Amino acid sequence: MSVVIDKPGRFAAPPRPVWEEPPSKVGLASKGLVLGIACLAILFPLWIVVVTSLSSRKTIDEAGGLVMVPKGITFVAYQELLSGGQVTRAAIISVLVTAVGTAFSMTVSVLCAYGLSRSGSLGHRWILMVLLATMFFSAGLIPTYLLVQTLGLTDSYLALILPSAISVFNILVLRGFFMGISSELTDSARIDGAGDFRILWQIVMPLSRAVIAVITLFYAVGYWSAWFNASLYLNDQDMMPLQNVMIQLVQKQEAPVGLGQAIKTGQLSGLAVQMAVMVMALLPVAVLSPFVQRHFKKGMLTGAVKG
Repeated sequence: MSVVIDKPGRFAAPPRPVWEEPPSKVGLASKGLVLGIACLAILFPLWIVVVTSLSSRKTIDEAGGLVMVPKGITFVAYQELLSGGQVTRAAIISVLVTAVGTAFSMTVSVLCAYGLSRSGSLGHRWILMVLLATMFFSAGLIPTYLLVQTLGLTDSYLALILPSAISVFNILVLRGFFMGISSELTDSARIDGAGDFRILWQIVMPLSRAVIAVITLFYAVGYWSAWFNASLYLNDQDMMPLQNVMIQLVQKQEAPVGLGQAIKTGQLSGLAVQMAVMVMALLPVAVLSPFVQRHFKKGMLTGAVKG
């Protein structure tokens, strides 16, 4: 919501349209109540996860499981997880796969979207139709696995990136945003001798920061949260990313390498370790999302409506 300055040092809400009725006290109270309940429903489980990960074995045993009220804070679970064992290696793998995969996906998506947004580009209509067809028809899991196996990508980190590197939906959103940029800007740059790559880098991309930020977040969250490709194409446990280690720990109750003895001897609570791994998996998304949130409306709506 935009804000106007009424007097120096004072801010007032923008004038309300004549057709819109002023909000009633009951309506404002109801909205606040609903939003408060929604926030509690989201934050309360996160609070339990974080508090349990920071609780000692004695506190967890006294609570009979998940801890809601903290009684002393300890970072033993995080210290053990980050001491150089399987979880540390898996976290590093997830960070590297996310960084490399996001950079690769954004590079290909931006180049493809820019080419498809230029009406005079060679075969752009046919290429667009082929891309749209892949949104409705797919080869299936078995042919995809056979293709990855034939290319020699099994037990390779490339298997975590290439099979799901491109999202046609993200390309279409970028294309719609690029088509909304004034053609006079690109035409004037072309008259001055700029080529397509220079126009893309110096004109189109600076004007498309909102949609690029949103799509980058989509790709990054997708790579960070992905687990299926690793479970399908990787056989070496030392190559597993963080999400697969979390699945082994939470669902299969398998302690990470190096922590099994500490859990068996009672030095460390298995539940605290589970919650600590969940916090580590959620933390990057929770930290990055607020910085991109302000771009969501402009980036997604403008890119989706036009074109």
